[in-house]
Amino acid sequence: MGRILNTIRASAIVTLAASAVACGSDSSADDAGAQTDGSAAPETADLPTIVVTTNILGDIVSEAVGPHAEVEVIMSLGTDPHDFAPSARQAETMENADLLVVNGAGFEEGMLDIIANVQDSGTPVFTFADQVELLQFDGERSHEDEHSDEEEHADEEHSHDDDHSDDEGHADDEHSDEEEHSDDEEHADEEHSDGEEHSDDEHEHEEGSDDPHIWTDPTRIATAVAELEVAVAELDGVDDAALATSFDEYVASLDELDASMESTLDVVPDEGRILVTNHEVFGYFADRYDFEVLGAIIPSLTTNAEASASDIEELAALITAEGVPAIFGETTQSSQLADVLADEIGGDVEVVELYSESLGEEGSGAETYIAMMSTNANRIAEALAP
Repeated sequence: MGRILNTIRASAIVTLAASAVACGSDSSADDAGAQTDGSAAPETADLPTIVVTTNILGDIVSEAVGPHAEVEVIMSLGTDPHDFAPSARQAETMENADLLVVNGAGFEEGMLDIIANVQDSGTPVFTFADQVELLQFDGERSHEDEHSDEEEHADEEHSHDDDHSDDEGHADDEHSDEEEHSDDEEHADEEHSDGEEHSDDEHEHEEGSDDPHIWTDPTRIATAVAELEVAVAELDGVDDAALATSFDEYVASLDELDASMESTLDVVPDEGRILVTNHEVFGYFADRYDFEVLGAIIPSLTTNAEASASDIEELAALITAEGVPAIFGETTQSSQLADVLADEIGGDVEVVELYSESLGEEGSGAETYIAMMSTNANRIAEALAP
């Protein structure tokens, strides 16, 4: 295992350098101006302008509103939304919108101040994450609930303290030594005044535990799109009747997408519905289609976090123990760590790239949200079916 950790550390340095170059490239390209949806009506003088942060939501909004509004998208194809910082021109585009559409739940990490400023200025902001029930992520996925003994999560239930005392004051005294010498007691530290303000857990999850990756479940997107219609209908220059027809048609296509994905994934047996991903991006997909997220190379909701040696070592052991046949990478991230991990585990572990946080280029099979989701379902089914 020493060799895999050394290789992974070296790969991580290369990956970070590559990400920095890619991020700089995105910023330069975007300085030329925000991407404009080509389906808008030729005469747009009287149409409202809707500005959307991510290209996935940009496609969803464009398809839903049809030719009844001008849609501009800030993030270009291939952009990692966690790393993205808008140019001054893009910030101005957001500020001049008739309606700004964002993902929310902290997803647009480099745009939060601009979004807040736009909202404070009185411009309406529609947040997709506010329209659906969000999943919570506390740093642990279901594999630790299902593949380990109950005592590993004693901190979450406070059972470790309760075994010795029902009183919190006595618990502080009885367990102070364990809190000072064990990283496994991060949740217990939150209940004790000594060090609770400086716990590793607090720093790791300072952006909150709401999972922002809602688009991996098309049924949640359908719910949010239905609410978006109300916000768009309030804009000046919109034909409400025509708009309603356009939204109804798109919601129907999302329902068809959900049914199609369910059918595609039927070939994966219950015991094989296990996902290992690059970072924690497919929680809603797993929730909708009855998969388990065994773990992620970067055990975080953001790609700005880093994988530790112990995380990788634990994940390698889990993959081996469960006989997982595939590791799912992302098109917006380097697959170097996944490739190294798969090689070192050996056997027939395959690395399969999914479109997670950006649409694909023309001809990729992921040019639209519906095409992207269908492609991902097909790749998952092919990788996990017996």
